[in-house]
Amino acid sequence: MQHIDTLIHARWIVPVEPEGQILEDYAIAVHEGTIISVLPFRDAEARYAPQTQHSLPNHVLIPGLINTHTHAAMTLFRGIADDLPLMDWLHNHIWPAETRWVNEAFVYDGTRLAAAEMLRGGTTCFNDMYFYPDEAARAVSEAGIRAVLGLIVLDFPTAWAHDGEGYIARGIEVHDQCRHEPLVSTAFAPHAPYSVSNASLERVRVLAEELDIPIHMHVHETGDELAHSQDQYKMRPIARLDRLGLLSPRLMAIHMTHVAEDEITLFATNGAHVVHCPESNLKLASGLCPVERFLAPGVNVALGTDGCASNDDLDMFGEMRTAALLAKGLANSARSLPAARVLGMATIHGARALGLDDTIGSLVPGKAADIVAIDLRAIETQPVYNPIAQLVYSASRQQVTQVWVAGRQVLKDRVLTTLDEAELLDKAERWRSRIA
Repeated sequence: MQHIDTLIHARWIVPVEPEGQILEDYAIAVHEGTIISVLPFRDAEARYAPQTQHSLPNHVLIPGLINTHTHAAMTLFRGIADDLPLMDWLHNHIWPAETRWVNEAFVYDGTRLAAAEMLRGGTTCFNDMYFYPDEAARAVSEAGIRAVLGLIVLDFPTAWAHDGEGYIARGIEVHDQCRHEPLVSTAFAPHAPYSVSNASLERVRVLAEELDIPIHMHVHETGDELAHSQDQYKMRPIARLDRLGLLSPRLMAIHMTHVAEDEITLFATNGAHVVHCPESNLKLASGLCPVERFLAPGVNVALGTDGCASNDDLDMFGEMRTAALLAKGLANSARSLPAARVLGMATIHGARALGLDDTIGSLVPGKAADIVAIDLRAIETQPVYNPIAQLVYSASRQQVTQVWVAGRQVLKDRVLTTLDEAELLDKAERWRSRIA
């Protein structure tokens, strides 16, 4: 028999690849942080001698969820400026609050709080855009969660940097610091077309190619953004990005709520990715991403929550359900965006957008053992006819009981193993008292 680290046996396994597949009475064999086999439990018992074995007779195993757009540290701004349109919310409330409060300690504490919330909700990887990514990297490593940290770029001064060149220089430093962190990678994160100049965007494009990292950017989020672009550049933001050479498989365009058919075609032709944040878009009344129209020509569409100041949670289960229902309403078709496709958007599609699909996003041999167990033996999810449908339409993040990242168990029976929940709550209350 082969000695391995861990064997996880569950009622169902949904590997995500191939889409819609459900394996019953199977097990996942894990060794040195990697999935080495997904096989019937009877065969696993005969083949493997695990150091640790988990039996989960009421659970479904899925790949770790991937939150493909966050501002993690903004957990500490949760609820400070609700029920406002985006530009009012951003210019008159969020940016002033950031100017006053954001520093190294804020980002470190806020990112740890976010990591705890995400792990408890089955998210094992997130794609972040915020200041002090070096402090976020420290928090991520301690929490044992996987992250792609944005090297933010703006053309106005903040506590992090003073101009475009300053942001880029500091970003390269962080990229170099994180190069050997096993769970951390980086992406350039120019904030948005209206806040970053052509010169900075061209520099980002060149450096992203040299460093072989993605580009993470808010694009076509509001009608105001389009009007600003027309006034300043005499073209829409996507046309400007295309002219600057940024439309490529490196680009993750966040939101994309106001688009024309030729722009969808341009995305498909150039292989750029879209990240859909339905609940943030709804709350800020920014617009609705036409997901089906992007998927039809083959654009990869991933799923994200946005930050806690605009959502106000990091709940990928809620995001999946909202995305599915919203797509059906927009298309006037119950067949639009079925449950298996939405689960893919929250897993393998996110991995593709991040350039990590050879490592995470599905439960197949050779990939990292980022695994989530959801207990479906609850009143709210019984009876179970199709576990994928239950995951998207009726399960909640409170039913996540076990989480592994790279084979390490970071949530055990709903208890975090890497973070002190009491300490996190105490820190959050201290920040609330100061900011309030």
